[in-house]
Amino acid sequence: MDRKDAYMDEYRKWLGDGAVDGATKAELLAISGDEAEIKERFYRDLEFGTGGLRGVLGAGSNRMNVYTVRKATQGLANYILKQGEDAARMGVVIAHDCRRMSPEFCEEAALVLNGNGIRSYVFDGLRPTPLLSFAVRYLKATAGIVITASHNPPEYNGYKVYWADGGQTPYPRDEEIITEVERVTDFSHIRRAETGTPGLYMTAGPDVDDEFIRNVKLQSIHPELIPDSPVKIVYTPLHGTGNAPVRRALREMGFKNVYVVPEQEKPDGEFPTVQYPNPEDPAAFALALGLAREKNADLAIATDPDADRVGVAVNNGRGEYVYLTGNMTGVILEEYILSQKKAAGTLPERPAIVSTIVSTNLAEDIAKAYGAAYYNVLTGFKYIGEKIKEFEEAGGPDFVFGFEESFGYLAGTHARDKDSVVAAMLVCEAAAYYASRGMTLLDALEIIRGKYGYYEELNESIALKGVEGSEEIARIMERLRDNPIREICGRKVVEDRDYQRREIHRGGRTEPAVLPVSDVLYYVLEDGSWFCVRPSGTEPKIKIYYGVKAPKEEAEEALEKLREEVRKVMLGDSN
Repeated sequence: MDRKDAYMDEYRKWLGDGAVDGATKAELLAISGDEAEIKERFYRDLEFGTGGLRGVLGAGSNRMNVYTVRKATQGLANYILKQGEDAARMGVVIAHDCRRMSPEFCEEAALVLNGNGIRSYVFDGLRPTPLLSFAVRYLKATAGIVITASHNPPEYNGYKVYWADGGQTPYPRDEEIITEVERVTDFSHIRRAETGTPGLYMTAGPDVDDEFIRNVKLQSIHPELIPDSPVKIVYTPLHGTGNAPVRRALREMGFKNVYVVPEQEKPDGEFPTVQYPNPEDPAAFALALGLAREKNADLAIATDPDADRVGVAVNNGRGEYVYLTGNMTGVILEEYILSQKKAAGTLPERPAIVSTIVSTNLAEDIAKAYGAAYYNVLTGFKYIGEKIKEFEEAGGPDFVFGFEESFGYLAGTHARDKDSVVAAMLVCEAAAYYASRGMTLLDALEIIRGKYGYYEELNESIALKGVEGSEEIARIMERLRDNPIREICGRKVVEDRDYQRREIHRGGRTEPAVLPVSDVLYYVLEDGSWFCVRPSGTEPKIKIYYGVKAPKEEAEEALEKLREEVRKVMLGDSN
């Protein structure tokens, strides 16, 4: 059977399946003459990857809909049942964000779990991802599900799975769950309750919210500075789930001058005021900066729809706002937390900092300066969460702070995923601390650079959509593996790492890579600059990361030169 027969057969199967509702069939009949659209929707099953599902909403096997959610949940249920009666009794916590179909997908997941005799804890409204991570441990559940597509455009939704430690499922458990999901090959294999089952369908109450906020506030280092601080803060939740918890944390800590962007305050899965609801995109700050200028605010902060990422823009003292990269915010928080805990005598005896291979190398320099162990992990906060569990099981070291360049931060261990609530609170606290010394966060950043060196980083995503795009991404990665890059910008590549083959090549030797298998290529040049290439795990994009360390007056130019040369080698362009 060729591929055309395969996707057309799957299309016809859905049309003839008695388990598929009339509205879904009507949507599919409407595309009956559009073979390209049929192919896009049915050329594969929406992949249940190591973090779960994410895709465009719509009818079809390669789309997010109630049927793909039911299938994923049935696979998860089968896996939980294999863990024993206690696992089913402990249950699964389910949260959702503000996106299209999020409440419906949340309900479907609960009903499938109940149909399998597994308890579900469902929140009474939308909640941020870090609160779900916290709730799994607080409620002593076996697993957690959050319905979200994070910062993707409105047409997307997703489904992420967490395990009992509150972190996203690590290897090999993720692969075992994926295997169970793939075994669900027919909708008739799905056991679903028609309504929530008494004794199994539980509501997660406000006590979870209260305890989460209490734990967030415990991460404060200088709470005494906050009530009297004149720092003015503009905040936008970008129509997402951060509005209630971020504002509550700031209010209860004593911040008085907090202004919320009114047009973006209420949850709205259409994200009508932004093209892309992502604080990594400076354009998402347009309304926040307008209000910041009006109020002469010291900083503006934005959280993404599921409130696990936070972006920051800082007033430079002349009414202009400087947008911080994820790395800049990360090192400001790292230096603030380590320096102030050390000064207060509250830094653990064996502190640990964790960051990702594509984040700034400055993070390691800061950690070493305070005697903290530094750990690199693969891209994805699940690996930082996994380190926290590893530390606890080994009896140390003590996790203090972790971050990734893509605007994800975590202080403390209340959550095992990035948490914009605690990050927003600490950014504002750091601003208050430095303001009490006549400084801004930008001044603090310059002091950090003067102390450790001038690092510059950049990352970019190249979108290649659809079937052809996925194939082109695979070809690019294959070409790079088959034709190793030996020189860039007149500098030799002294080390290259292939995390898919788990090989590190340096000094004419090949060594095993200790990190898990991942489709990532990483290159180090003889002057210490580096770049990294990987496909996105959540979107049809290839991502490229660059980093340099150079004198202040040369760093930006060196970074741009590196970018130009890498793109030329990879893509044959000069943009």
